[in-house]
Amino acid sequence: MMKLTEEQQAILDGAQGETLAKVMKTLVMFGEAFGAEKMVPVTSEYNHLVTSFGLKLLGPVYELMDQLLEAGAPSKQKFSVDPRPLDSNVPANFLQKVIFNHFMYSKQDFYEDQLQKLGLMDKDAFTCTCYMDEVGNKPKKGEVLSWAESSAVVYANSVLGARCNRNSGIMDIMGSVVGFVPYFGLLTDEGRKASWIVEIKTTKKPEAQLLGSAIGMKVMEDVPYVKGLDKWLGTELDDAACTYLKDFGAATASNGAVGLYHIENLTPEAKESGETLIKEDAKVYVIDDAELEHVKNNYPVIWKDKDATPKLCFMGCPHMSLQQLKDWTERVEAGLKEAGNSKVVIPTVFTASPAVLKEFEKTDYAARLKATGVITSYICPLMYMNNPLSAKMPVITSSNKLRTYTSARYYTDEEILVQITKGGR
Repeated sequence: MMKLTEEQQAILDGAQGETLAKVMKTLVMFGEAFGAEKMVPVTSEYNHLVTSFGLKLLGPVYELMDQLLEAGAPSKQKFSVDPRPLDSNVPANFLQKVIFNHFMYSKQDFYEDQLQKLGLMDKDAFTCTCYMDEVGNKPKKGEVLSWAESSAVVYANSVLGARCNRNSGIMDIMGSVVGFVPYFGLLTDEGRKASWIVEIKTTKKPEAQLLGSAIGMKVMEDVPYVKGLDKWLGTELDDAACTYLKDFGAATASNGAVGLYHIENLTPEAKESGETLIKEDAKVYVIDDAELEHVKNNYPVIWKDKDATPKLCFMGCPHMSLQQLKDWTERVEAGLKEAGNSKVVIPTVFTASPAVLKEFEKTDYAARLKATGVITSYICPLMYMNNPLSAKMPVITSSNKLRTYTSARYYTDEEILVQITKGGR
């Protein structure tokens, strides 16, 4: 049985009402299922929730939120939320829009009203990359979080050195409401040690999404200690390195279940502790050019017509950074110039957080990107693809997360650039 403090036991016994007692009981049962012996305080300033979509079928979620509000038990922290599922700027035909608005996300406005009453940090704080400077929800090293979004959890743990388990949706708000989470797994020193050594022996900088995919599928939920990647990323967590690790980590988390990785000479804990983070019986996985090519070639293509012309391209799952938007503007311009085209030949959507898009609009890059025909949006591409009519479309992406969870087809960044500026594959 878990050992609780007097304060925690009092909440469980109903001192703060029946609703909070149920929340604490749920967290205790959750922790005991994973062998947790105690609860620890959530110490981050903000929380982040994974459930951002007003899906018609999520009645129990709305009932839970109402119970929390009626009990006067909003989140102890302001919070950000994953991306919105709808944006009228993203191409969709009449039937797709009917399904989106009337059969899938008809409760979106209602749910967003609940979120604001519960403690949403800003009316537009909808993004999977809440840790971007523009958004303002970047945890500090060592802080204990109650997050569930897999790509954000792995980034916070690995790049920022915060501590968070891969929680399920709704557990995130529960931890924030009572202010405690069960102490196990990636919250513990032992749980953050690596049981895999990954040796990078490629002849060029590996594609972030492809490398993350390979590692995720190999180590699954274990912690990898990656050697040799600092050769390509350097030893400082600058904007370029953080952007790479954002996309890399999302692929490890979705193609496997990685919640933490260490990059030798680069990520905070690896810099501090080095190989003492590696367990004695750690396995070794060597990644070279051939291994990455093998992984890529074995991705399933589930389009009905494998030779279909792509109808849509999504970039930004997880959401793109400000620098990525700028860099891709230049890449698209150069690609179009080389091809002799003025606009992209495939409808293309670049997604980023509302806060990042707001900053992007202040630059001359925004008008330049718009001139290429590329659409910018705050949407969640995965939520768009969940529409059965969208799933039937030949959609391309360089996101391994989107590839994993939907019918979208993966191509590398370079291959995507060729397709959207020149056409063909």
